[in-house]
Amino acid sequence: MIPRHAAPRILRLLDGFPIVTVTGPRQSGKTTLVRELLPHKPYVSLESPAQREFARSQPADFLRQFPAGAVIDEAQNAPELFSEMQGVVDASGHMGLFVLTGSHNLSLLSGVTQSLAGRTALVELLPLSIAELRGTGLLDANYASHLVKGFFPAIYARSLEPFEWLHAYLVTYAERDARQLAAIQDLGAFQRFLKLTAARTGQLLNMQSLASDAGVSDKTAKHWLSILETCYLVHFVHPHFANFGKRLTKSPKLYMADVGMAAALMGIQNESQMQNHPLRGALFETMVVNEFRKNRCNTGVRDPLYFWRDNIGTEVDLILERGNEIAAVEIKSGISVASDAFGNLKKWQKYATERGSFSAIYPGLVYGGDTRFTREGVDVMPWSGL
Repeated sequence: MIPRHAAPRILRLLDGFPIVTVTGPRQSGKTTLVRELLPHKPYVSLESPAQREFARSQPADFLRQFPAGAVIDEAQNAPELFSEMQGVVDASGHMGLFVLTGSHNLSLLSGVTQSLAGRTALVELLPLSIAELRGTGLLDANYASHLVKGFFPAIYARSLEPFEWLHAYLVTYAERDARQLAAIQDLGAFQRFLKLTAARTGQLLNMQSLASDAGVSDKTAKHWLSILETCYLVHFVHPHFANFGKRLTKSPKLYMADVGMAAALMGIQNESQMQNHPLRGALFETMVVNEFRKNRCNTGVRDPLYFWRDNIGTEVDLILERGNEIAAVEIKSGISVASDAFGNLKKWQKYATERGSFSAIYPGLVYGGDTRFTREGVDVMPWSGL
């Protein structure tokens, strides 16, 4: 198994909480990780119809099977367990009794937060990170390879054709889950909507344009996007609120949660096609933004990611805050850094310095090359060092 950077955090949380809830996309490695960390704990999956029916109809008897706790997979399938589990863990007083996993973000968290508030810690496990691949020697020299493959563990653990596996994933999990959650009747329209969404990764969300191109209403497009977010297929980065006296955009930026999934939906099957694709830059940006998101999830940092864009189009791809410190990161897919690459960073830094109230300001740039250096006061980082 590829060592996961979230593992130390999960073990630490098991010492301080009676329940740890691990969410994330299907096939992101949740079950593999928790079973590796807790080989002594009984394991049960609520994907099994028989186990699911038992848990839903007789939650007390179901939990009575596990006096020393258990790993319960796809726990969102039996929300009846949560209120019963509250009494079990309160009576026990032991830490680390149960680990719950689930792949429907909102449906699992709504049940957990209502019934198990204060009793469970939450961990999001996303697909593999660049750092995790680098640590096991699985990181390719050319980033285009990873834009095609994406970062799901199965692609790196087995001899699989990424394009075929990703399309099978869409049919087996994504479309099925979305239809269950949204009662989608017109699968063709939804598939078209999903492809159009992937083609907008790294762009400002324009709901009207997306709905119009997909041939659905704005209300339907908004609902379907919320389903894609629930199923961990997309996520959003919102504009930074510090305006420095400038008018800002209010629309979020949309990103596919796995860059390989976006590439597959665009029909990109290999590195050669990727190298020449007009959206290669947007896919590179998606990969880099997702890496910052994975790092936050793995380490438990709750500060959100932002971007900054004013009304005349000056944009910085990522804004990161920590206390009274702030960092800005530009993302460039080229293997070298052009002389004009720092223009927007410099404008943002000027506003932040003159009109902000930050104790420290850090400008950075991530690019498609392989050397780290400093230029014009900007920390320039290679993608492979994230």
